[in-house]
Amino acid sequence: MDPLLYVLDLIVFIGIFGIVSLSLNLEFGFAGLANFGKVAFFLIGAYTYALLSQTGIPFYFCLIASALVSAVFGLLISLPALRLRADYLAIAILAFGEILRLIVKSEDWLAGGDWGVTVARAISIEGASHRVDALINIGLVYFCLLVFFVVIQLLANSPYGRAMRAIREDELAAEVMGKDRTKFKAQALMMGSAMAGVAGALYVQYLHCVLPGMFMPMITFTVWIMVLVGGPGNNWGVLLGAALVQIIERGTNILKDYIRFLPVDPTLLERILSDLQYIAFGILIIIVLLWRPQGLLKESKIRSKVQRLAYDGRRAAKNKGS
Repeated sequence: MDPLLYVLDLIVFIGIFGIVSLSLNLEFGFAGLANFGKVAFFLIGAYTYALLSQTGIPFYFCLIASALVSAVFGLLISLPALRLRADYLAIAILAFGEILRLIVKSEDWLAGGDWGVTVARAISIEGASHRVDALINIGLVYFCLLVFFVVIQLLANSPYGRAMRAIREDELAAEVMGKDRTKFKAQALMMGSAMAGVAGALYVQYLHCVLPGMFMPMITFTVWIMVLVGGPGNNWGVLLGAALVQIIERGTNILKDYIRFLPVDPTLLERILSDLQYIAFGILIIIVLLWRPQGLLKESKIRSKVQRLAYDGRRAAKNKGS
């Protein structure tokens, strides 16, 4: 494989899963919502984009539709699920994701079943090389990533974001102060689902196909690793976690391209490398939990105008006294 093309491919996947990890950070890091069915909304966005793009609808409308449909499903699943306790909520959303995958796998009329469907490129340049295609997708993916990052950063430092953090820390105290726990968590799940839907659309657009096997539960747990390693409640941290996990995941995969040069049974080596990926993830999690249990980056501090005014006042008083 072309080394430069592999690096470009890695950058694209870091951007796509960076969006998914930001969406989980919004739900878990800020709102305290344990969403173990993240892959379900990733799948909904991917299939929505694939089916609409086949009808000739422009790319941007397909992308918006992926976000809206995923958000609607996020709202629908939140209505009954948020009445459950945190652990039962996680199980319910996890089951929803797996049921959804089995539906698109078994119903051939819906989206081709196991055969899936082919997805057209968002921006097609006749005669363009794979490198050019990857560069176009890098620009597209990172533009979406930048938009979502800025929105979540602003949201986290707003009164709305502070209310979400209060609900995460103590639901009873937040409700006493007039904050509707169910409303805030449902809205967080809707926004996170919309972001995951956009990431799913970008994912299948880049790969030019969509298959049920692309949305196994392992994707959800991989995204959780990104958030826990990077640092829940810190948007820069989860992006760092996404980069580390993708480098490990795709780095172990590329080793398979070179095993044919070793004087060992290729099948045995491939099995070892597949296990090595999970071993590397496990070692990474253990190291982080032992030495940085809050993640590589601590939860970001709230930066509001009131805090800045108070800080400036304290500094002015200190300077005056000295």
